[in-house]
Amino acid sequence: MTGDMYALSIITENRAGVLRDVATVMADYQANILVIQQSILTTGPNAGKACLYFEFEECSDHGRLIADLAGVPSVLEVTTYPPFSRIFGSRVIIIGGGAQVAQVAMGAVNEADRHNIRGERISVDTIPLVGEQNLALAVDAVARLPRASILVLAGSLMGGEISRAADRVRQAGIPVIALKMAGSVPEHADLVVTDPIQAGVFAVMHVSGKAVFDISRVRGREF
Repeated sequence: MTGDMYALSIITENRAGVLRDVATVMADYQANILVIQQSILTTGPNAGKACLYFEFEECSDHGRLIADLAGVPSVLEVTTYPPFSRIFGSRVIIIGGGAQVAQVAMGAVNEADRHNIRGERISVDTIPLVGEQNLALAVDAVARLPRASILVLAGSLMGGEISRAADRVRQAGIPVIALKMAGSVPEHADLVVTDPIQAGVFAVMHVSGKAVFDISRVRGREF
């Protein structure tokens, strides 16, 4: 990313061609779209309408862009926001069994609080799951999550397809920390940590721009 970041949501009519019309206007202003989400609203006064959310950079004239978007016939409302990267920052993702996830989250949240109070933005996302297929699908999805910076696999037994999914996440450039557990997952992680609280602390320290911990310097180690 090289320019200022912008974010906006657009409420539109739910019909074909809306995304094309909106994207055409953004292209006219050289807006480089980095994030896009689309959904249909189910509650409130705009229920049944479409909601488009964009994060973008390198806009030639932000004010005129907003005005032209509001002028698209199918657009009902345009609202600007700070981008998620400024609000929630980098994301630590914790996936696994409930008890282990809770302990890793305890370490991660406490460490994130220490960094965020000094001006950083580190958020912690958790999901306790059971079953190899469910876990593998969740792990694979981490590579598609915006701002996901590190994954912690927290469980007592993980292997098989979960290990292969962990490899794919690492290939996407996201480091993986695993708790010491039965199964093959620890062999496919960048770092293995016995204490779940410490695993959460390590994850946040790696993400932090102010901490001195770098997982690449201890890759393959077990603590």
